[in-house]
Amino acid sequence: MDFSIAWQKLNQIGRDLMAALPNLVFGVVVLGLFVLLARGVRTVVQRVTQSKRRSQSLSLLLSRLAFVAVLVLGVLVTVTIVLPGFTPASLISALGVGGIAIGFAFKDIFQNFLAGLLLLLTEPFKIGDQIKYKDFEGTVEDIQTRATTIKTYDGRRVIIPNAELFTNAVTVNTAYETRRLQYDVGIGYGDDITRARELMLEAMREVEGVLPDPAPEALVMDLAESSVNIRARWWINPPRQADVLDAQDKVLEAIKNKLVAAGIDLPFPTRQILWHDQTEVTDGNRQRQREGWPAGPNEVPVARAAPALPASN
Repeated sequence: MDFSIAWQKLNQIGRDLMAALPNLVFGVVVLGLFVLLARGVRTVVQRVTQSKRRSQSLSLLLSRLAFVAVLVLGVLVTVTIVLPGFTPASLISALGVGGIAIGFAFKDIFQNFLAGLLLLLTEPFKIGDQIKYKDFEGTVEDIQTRATTIKTYDGRRVIIPNAELFTNAVTVNTAYETRRLQYDVGIGYGDDITRARELMLEAMREVEGVLPDPAPEALVMDLAESSVNIRARWWINPPRQADVLDAQDKVLEAIKNKLVAAGIDLPFPTRQILWHDQTEVTDGNRQRQREGWPAGPNEVPVARAAPALPASN
């Protein structure tokens, strides 16, 4: 008796499946057509937005949204064909209970998605820009709805979630057409500052790629321990990393050659080390070793030589 009931159930399932098979096949065909339609709409939106000279990021955003919208519509139509009793209202009611749990589970994904949409709309940076975020610096390769991909200058790929880029500070090195570079050059205290500045400005003007406007500058920035530091500042165009390194290499070489040829000293840091014995028996009164100790009327300060170090075998 039990086997007959099971057999009847299997027959019923088979009949239901055969009855639903035409709808299933038709639904798959309709879904495939909607996929092709979504791709076509995405291509059309890209061409239209690019023809109107919109930004690449915005064109990418609109094309993706159009693709997703048509694809979601195709899925709903397919489900309605396969399951005639299905309606969008029933889907909403089914998701009402589980929507909260889904929201908590995919909170980070939704946050990155919304941040990606805002980045594509507001465009703080575009594809092809060179940006710096924390310890990562490179060229933006792609701005997706979940994450942004950059290629570092040493040829590595870094994927950064959009929520981090949207809520933290990002430096866009190529936001403007020009960029100012600077470098501190130290000269000796006995050298002529005016002459050194003239030579530095002359060297920067002679370098190819340094813009005449804004003009290069040479400013005294610090009276350091062993040098007078003059800051050389110059502008370049375009401001990409390869151009930055090339311009800095040429400018520093030109400044160094100019200053050395004119006899300007480029001092290096110096240190004075005083050696003292640890006992007053061998080195006299320790108070008289202190800097600023007043010498008597008949005393002449004498510099003590450092004790000889034992020879190494």
